Order: sequence, then C-alpha cells, then structure tokens
Amino acid sequence: MAIRDRLSGNEAVARALKQIGPDVMAAFPITPSTEIPQYFSTYVANGEVSTEFVAVESEHSAMSACIGAAASGGRAATATSSCGLALMWEMLYVASSMRLPIMLAVVNRSLTGPININNDHGDSMGARDAGWVQLYAENNQEAYDNMCMALRIGEHPNVLLPVMSCQDGFITSHSIENIELLEDEKVAGFIGAYNPEVSLLNPKHPVSMGPYSNQNYYIEWKMQQANAMKNAKQAILDVSKEFAKISGREYGLFEEYRMDDAERALVIIGSSAGTAKAMVNKLREKGEKVGLIKMRVFRPFPMQELAKALSHVKAVAVMDKAESFSACGGPMFAETRSACYGMASAPKMVNYIYGLGGRDVRVDDIAFVYGELEKIVKTGDVGEVYRYVGVRE
Repeated sequence: MAIRDRLSGNEAVARALKQIGPDVMAAFPITPSTEIPQYFSTYVANGEVSTEFVAVESEHSAMSACIGAAASGGRAATATSSCGLALMWEMLYVASSMRLPIMLAVVNRSLTGPININNDHGDSMGARDAGWVQLYAENNQEAYDNMCMALRIGEHPNVLLPVMSCQDGFITSHSIENIELLEDEKVAGFIGAYNPEVSLLNPKHPVSMGPYSNQNYYIEWKMQQANAMKNAKQAILDVSKEFAKISGREYGLFEEYRMDDAERALVIIGSSAGTAKAMVNKLREKGEKVGLIKMRVFRPFPMQELAKALSHVKAVAVMDKAESFSACGGPMFAETRSACYGMASAPKMVNYIYGLGGRDVRVDDIAFVYGELEKIVKTGDVGEVYRYVGVRE
C-alpha cells in the first residue's frame, strides 16, 4: 500500500532520489534547494543508500562531476537553484550534447540582481534552450512523482537527454503537505536496471566523449539532439502511463482544468495553478465559462496539443513567472502564441508577467485577469498584449 506522510517538497524529492538510488550525487548548497542534498547525504551517511555523495566546490563542479559519472555508465543526480543553475550553464549544454540522462532537481528561485532568494521561474526558463527536458510541479506530490519519472524519461532509448524536475522555491520546497509515497520496491521495479549502450568504462565499445566537433559534424549533432527532444514527448506520455499503473496518479503534458466549454482561459505553470483553480471554481459557481491549462512539460513544448486544447477558447491570458526581456512578452507566452499561430480561429491572447522575486499572486489578481479577458471577449479589442499584474503603480 502507498505510504502516507507529511513532507516538504524538498524532502519529497530527496525521498524519491533515495528510492531511485543514483550511483553518484554531486552537490553544492544554495537556497532554497540546499535541503535536498542535505537530506540525501544523511541517507548516505546512515547507510540507507549506496550512492557516492560528492561534496564539490561549486555548482559548475557539481554538474561536471555528474557528467563524468554519467559518461562512465552511472546514474547521476544533483540539485540547485537560481545562481547555482546559472553557474552550471556551460555544463548544461555539455550534458545534453553528450546525451547523458542526468537528473537535476531545480528549486526555482529568482536570479540576481538585485539579490533575491524567493520564487520565480527566471532560472529554469533561462535554461530552456539548453537541451534539457523540463518538468514542472504544482505541489509536493507532483514534485515527488515527477522526480520518480524523470530518470525513466531521460533513459528512454529514443531520448537519452538530461531532465530538470522543477518546483517552486519555498512555496512547495519548504511547505509541508500530505503526500503519498510509493513503496521502495515499487519504485525500484519501475526504474529498473541501467545498462547504457555506450560508456567510457566499456572496453568492448571504446568511445570518445565530448570531442571537438567542427563545421563538418556540429549541425548533425544538434539535429540528433532536436530529434531526441521531439521523441521525448511520446516518452513522457508512455512513462506517465506506466507510473499511473503503480501510483494511480495520471499525468499528461499539461492539465486541462474545467476547459470543456471554457470561453476564457489561463495558461499557467507551477504552484500558482492552485491559486488560479480556486478562482476558476468561484467564477464557475457564478455561471462564468472559465478554465485553465496548467503546463507540466515545457521542454519539449507540446505545441500541437496545446493549440488543440485552446481551439474553442475566445480569449487566453498566458501567465509568465519569468521575464525574458524580449520587449514583447515572457517565455511561455512566446511559445503559446507560436503554437496558436496559423489556427483557423486563434483565440485573442495577452501575456501577464507576475510574481517576480516572490511577489504573491492572490485570487484577486487572477480574478482581475479573467475580468480583463471578459472585456476582450465583449469588445474584440486586445489592447496592450504585454502586461504586468500585481505591481505597485
């Protein structure tokens, strides 16, 4: 039977990693992800897991150690946040180009400057083009479940890419919620054994890892990575179906919440979806046809599926908890608008930047956004597309 417990999001992720039992975990502390390697190092010290824990001198070194371990045929994991992820930047690209299914728990936190330790998605959204699969959690349960699935997705033979499993700093990472854990043996059976076809320690198949690649080969490498990311979409769905069999919890590329007859909708990601769902329920009680789509997978971006889900909606607000400084909107807005481009009757669409640096998003803020969408539906006038909400004027 499932194990019921009360855990923070960080401890839930650490428990998932303990059940997975990577060969190597290399980590350097940074708020608010520090607790993940802290909990995990305790499991190692207590003999509860046989992982080699490597305490390194920086996040760049953490990812470098994971790359070395994965290239040698081992399973490798680490965790970080914010500026720690930024310090890994160079090695993120190395890991994905070498097609190494490393697990990275990202506890989302704003990037400096000015210095801020609270939540937004600027760190992982900044790494969106690094070639990593990206999963996002709304709550602690999803943070645990996504971590359990991340390795299977990354190790899929049609994928072989590293995976970021993201959750919101402090909002989920340090908040305690009721959670259902799987039994250790179920997770072990789900994960299975790892027998990589290629590794540095396989004398029967000698290889070079991370060689110099000039103009004669580089673009072919990149196309292979791009094809692997396309393949990841189906792998995510397949792994999620298998996970549902042992957990009873089903996941897709995104969640459609009260979208069947919705005329106005939000597209949102992370913990703020819970706040938005509360307002959807209130407005539905008043007879208003509203809904939302909570993105779970941002890379690969589910373009066709999202366009289909929004095809009957009249007006959409895409909520970005990150600023891309493009002067025309946030990262999720750019992807969503692109997905809907070319539709026979695309919905009117606006973008709201919100919650940067941990600014609270309240149900009143969500109500305001739905109110603005109602004006767009009635008048047909979108007005300013690129907007902020929750800002002191």
